[in-house]
Amino acid sequence: MAQSKTRLLVSNLLILAAIGLLVAIYYAPIWWVSLTAPNYPKEAFPDGVRIHFHMNGVFNGCKKVDKSEITEEEALDCVHEMDTINHYVGMYPIAAGGVVERAFSPFLVGLLIVMLLGFMCTRPKIRLLIMSLGFGAIAVWMAMAWYGENGIALENAGYISALVKALDQDTEKEGTAQDSGSAIIERLKASLEHSQTQTAASSEDTITKQDNIDHLRVTFEDSQKRLANAEQQPWKGSVRQVMVWHYQMSLGRYFNNPAEIKPMVHNMRIAGDIVFWGILGAMLLLLWGARKSRGPLYWLMILVPMALPVFFIIEYSGWLWWYGHRLNDMGAFTVKPFMPTVFGDGKVAQFTTHSYPYIGFFLMLLCSALLAAAALIRLKMARDGDV
Repeated sequence: MAQSKTRLLVSNLLILAAIGLLVAIYYAPIWWVSLTAPNYPKEAFPDGVRIHFHMNGVFNGCKKVDKSEITEEEALDCVHEMDTINHYVGMYPIAAGGVVERAFSPFLVGLLIVMLLGFMCTRPKIRLLIMSLGFGAIAVWMAMAWYGENGIALENAGYISALVKALDQDTEKEGTAQDSGSAIIERLKASLEHSQTQTAASSEDTITKQDNIDHLRVTFEDSQKRLANAEQQPWKGSVRQVMVWHYQMSLGRYFNNPAEIKPMVHNMRIAGDIVFWGILGAMLLLLWGARKSRGPLYWLMILVPMALPVFFIIEYSGWLWWYGHRLNDMGAFTVKPFMPTVFGDGKVAQFTTHSYPYIGFFLMLLCSALLAAAALIRLKMARDGDV
């Protein structure tokens, strides 16, 4: 009996540590990609044109260069720079990838955490209670965000900030580039005037989550004015509305071809709804499996979180394939469809590509190792009849 309690305690401590890592993973950069070329000298671009992939978005990986011969007020926006490079061969902007996954990322991580909490509990009735409360909270949160009025406010600040940054990659400034910080501030001034507030952010560092939501709303309303009356829609602010609209804006940033874009937007809207209802269905299925401390559905509670690094690699590879095989004909140069480098170094035209795991992915591997150890302990306990 004492040995059984000790093994249960050890397995639960391992799972709790893994849950802590899941939270850290959500905010950590998981993978980085960089482009280097002769026209991007190492003095000005020490890491090349570098971007970081997170669960909730793609962010700038370039650092501010501070040297005697080079003075920068802020770091170059390398997400914008990479989009500019890629669009010449017909590749869609980075913001056009992983759209649904990024929008649902906080709910999916919450789902994994509740699954692990359920697996920790050895008493089916208490497990059902814990999981019912956890899944219920996630379902309400997700429904209010996905379909609800101003649901975007229930998303995390990083996701919203990434949406705003992508919108401020202006490609039609009559040949002049505008940095994303200035673009945000200008748009914020308009949004603050629109809402008749008296304060405005003076720098990017002071921009709040609500400021970014105001930015999205004003940009959305401006975009609607350019549509036919029948196509215009009022601002609701649900994640569903913002995600679909932002996806359409991203696709049309360089390649404004409505005949090609509209079906893609329609399919993405359907994909979002399918994922929403799919998550709810998965919750019900897991609750059914939680009635007993055995069976495949019960073990899925720990096996699915354990496989997170595998899911990420599949997801990442799939989107890279999409980027390389959905090249728009409006690109300046014609290239054959290709598979971008998933891991390691590759070559595209004059650019050398670098693609490697980063902090978040190593945390994923550590999380998987902890969960594997916990699962083995539980399996041993099950074989000994201790659970």
